[in-house]
Amino acid sequence: MYRIREVDGHDDEIADTLLELHRLTFLDCAPIPKFDHGHWWLARDETEPVGFAGVVPSTHVSNAGYFCRVGVLRKHWGRRLQLRLMGAVEGRARLNGWCSVISDTTDNLSSANNFIRAGYRLFQPPVPWAWPNTLYWRKLIG
Repeated sequence: MYRIREVDGHDDEIADTLLELHRLTFLDCAPIPKFDHGHWWLARDETEPVGFAGVVPSTHVSNAGYFCRVGVLRKHWGRRLQLRLMGAVEGRARLNGWCSVISDTTDNLSSANNFIRAGYRLFQPPVPWAWPNTLYWRKLIG
């Protein structure tokens, strides 16, 4: 049984857990986020951390949260954890009064499919912030 809880990224032990999950799921392919900024969640199987997600205020789209990271250990793929973490992020975005949640994917078909399953739609930002082949996602929540 998986449990997802919002955690405090300012707490050193939590930040270390988030960092370890980031290393295990992104394998040095993405910069390490600032865990003391925004809102973060851990997914646990019993007591073992198996996934995480984070959202920060968007610097690209007005009144939006930027879904900056989500990672699930490969052993736990296929159990809808990414979708559940997306739901937690969206709930926090509503509480923050944001109108939408945005994100991006680059060469990650599984994540792109999960964004579609979760109701996100492709959009073209006025100023793209990532790679030329990046897909930009947005879900209106307000």
